[in-house]
Amino acid sequence: MNIVTKDMTIGELLSLNQSIAPILQRSGMHCIGCPSSQNETLEEAAAVHGLDADILTAQLNDFLKDMM
Repeated sequence: MNIVTKDMTIGELLSLNQSIAPILQRSGMHCIGCPSSQNETLEEAAAVHGLDADILTAQLNDFLKDMM
C-alpha cells in the first residue's frame, strides 16, 4: 500500500511523518522548511531540483513501509 503520492504537498508529507524531512534534504531539497515550499507538491519540488518524482515517491513509501 502506497501512502505517499507525488501530488501530496511538502507540508502534507511532513505532517504525515517528520522523519521524511532528512530524506528530502539528502535528495537536495534543502528548502523544505520555507513557507512557500509547504504548498508545493512533491512532483513540483522534484522537478525544480531535477529529481524523478516517481523514484522519490517510491523511496518515501519504502521508508514508511519499513517503519511499520
